[in-house]
Amino acid sequence: MPLRPRPLLVGYYGEHNLGDDALLEVLLAALPAGCRPTVTARDQSLVQRRYGVATVDRTSLAAVLEAVGRCDALVFGGGSLLQDSTSFLSLVYYATLVLLARSQGKPVLLWGQGLGPLRRKRSRWLVRGLLPLVTAVSWRDPASAALARSLGRRGEGAVGADPVWSVAPELWRGEGGPIVLCFRPTPQLEGEGWRPWLQALEGLAPERELIWLPFHAHQDRGLLASLRAQGLLSPALAARSRELSPDRPREAMRLCAGSGLVLAMRLHGLILAAAAGAPTAALSYDPKVEAAASALGCPCHRLDQPPPAGLTARWQACLDAPPDPERVRQLRQSTQVHARLLARLA
Repeated sequence: MPLRPRPLLVGYYGEHNLGDDALLEVLLAALPAGCRPTVTARDQSLVQRRYGVATVDRTSLAAVLEAVGRCDALVFGGGSLLQDSTSFLSLVYYATLVLLARSQGKPVLLWGQGLGPLRRKRSRWLVRGLLPLVTAVSWRDPASAALARSLGRRGEGAVGADPVWSVAPELWRGEGGPIVLCFRPTPQLEGEGWRPWLQALEGLAPERELIWLPFHAHQDRGLLASLRAQGLLSPALAARSRELSPDRPREAMRLCAGSGLVLAMRLHGLILAAAAGAPTAALSYDPKVEAAASALGCPCHRLDQPPPAGLTARWQACLDAPPDPERVRQLRQSTQVHARLLARLA
């Protein structure tokens, strides 16, 4: 009887972030039959209860290193783990896992990964040394594949859209519906920096409700209350605003499916909304959001630049105008490269 593979799935799981939850759900569903995965998680009880899998405390390097010793393969599960925008130490953490797994002769798979940013010279040097050690990789965007090539990775690796595009679609039913705001705190918008964006929002369909949808419970929840307390919301804008906090990605997706427009800063907020067929527009705090919006063909405005003239009118043009279904289908189709990568675990 063949042995059942025991992969260690590494990512930002159990962080009460709907985007990372969606990645984990897609990854678990795509594993070959018979796999017995262990998942790195901060809130281990949540992940165990929700998905019925073994977990290890992702904040304990010693515990994760021990789990590497017990696993048959190391899988970096979506997101951008090899980057230094979080910190250089974060990059060292993941490099340590790769080095240990390969020293024990275990395969390392980068599944649906973004690469970078790598702002430090030492970060690029470290990743340049790591990439040849990786057994197989699928990238979530062409820019990541191009960066890997520039760092000496032989062979591009398969390139597909973010794995979350593969979630089962919803039926859009939001014509005339509320506007959903998938906003997050960001250093690019602090204090008065929010005001011109909120002013543009005020003139957008003033008869419609605004639903604030926090994707990250610890970071995004309470943003509406914070902006209100700072006096950045007009009375009219505050009166038609409320916050809803779904527990699961599918609940957030259904909420988007009933909306007339989703304005998303969160990458996976944008993806889940478009996968639900909802009209979308993006606000980019990070190049990954801009890249996803470009692939989808929806408007996107960078937060490190002032709001463009006529922003309200640009958003109004998106109201009740769903994305091109053929583009969404193609993005969903392109995620099959990530599923094929996992066949190596069988």
